[in-house]
Amino acid sequence: MATNTPSVRIAEIYRRKIRDGELRPGDRLPTVKVLAEQHGVATATARAALSHLRVEGYITVTQRGSFVNDAPTTGSSAHDRFDRIQRTGRALGDGESKRVTAAELIIPPAYVCELFDVPPMTQVVRREYVVGSGIKRLSLSVDWYPLEFAEIVPDLLSTAPKEGDDLLQKIERATGRQVKYGRDSMHARTADRREANHLGVAVGASVLAVAHDWSDDEGVILYGETVMPERLTIGYEYRL
Repeated sequence: MATNTPSVRIAEIYRRKIRDGELRPGDRLPTVKVLAEQHGVATATARAALSHLRVEGYITVTQRGSFVNDAPTTGSSAHDRFDRIQRTGRALGDGESKRVTAAELIIPPAYVCELFDVPPMTQVVRREYVVGSGIKRLSLSVDWYPLEFAEIVPDLLSTAPKEGDDLLQKIERATGRQVKYGRDSMHARTADRREANHLGVAVGASVLAVAHDWSDDEGVILYGETVMPERLTIGYEYRL
């Protein structure tokens, strides 16, 4: 989706109004005709703007009009606001945002120690974050990194939103290591309480759990786990 089209610009105006609380759940948006008149565009363009908002989960379109959706119950409204950031190399999708909820040194589960080939009870870096689109939660992720990376790349232990390079690029530049191998695995299961709270779904709801590890000849550089709610489509592009 082009980011400079009139329909996208109009949609972003209303995204901001909803994010900032100027428009509350249940509030009605202007009609297609009124939107077109206010912004000096064709009705088809105004209708496309509402379509963007509907697809992203901001609004519900009915015969009575377009209304702001209710936000999932996952905590206080301030806590649930996403900080819009972009990751160089693989940018978030249009309208998507990421909120880092934890960045810490902890003793991980035994299988993580095995993946990094370190002794049990060895600390590693754990980063947890939620990706959303509008008021929808699209995924909950946890990334794990070796302990020594924390001193070389201090941003690994920061939850503050940062523009610019992504962490993997910083790690590769700082360590001289570069991802050469990748492996993904996935399976369907049900959400536990922590996952349900972050995703705004019921405990026991169906989710897709995805795990990946990226490595070089020295070992694993990044191991990540992501959980996504049902009815969310993921895909890969590749050449044959």
